Amino acid sequence: MSTHALYVSAAYAITALAIAGLIGWVLLDQRARRRELAELEAAGIRRRSDKARKPEAERP
Repeated sequence: MSTHALYVSAAYAITALAIAGLIGWVLLDQRARRRELAELEAAGIRRRSDKARKPEAERP
């Protein structure tokens, strides 16, 4: 394997690891935010966007 091919392979491997790490970080953060949102909703704190929505019976 030439030096150039080794360099390119290493660059691709590092990039793949970085992207996989970012995807994992986003997924873990999503789980944490959903858990926090569920805790807030269980405590009776609602989202502001819920106030803007009309109940299903009132929609035309």
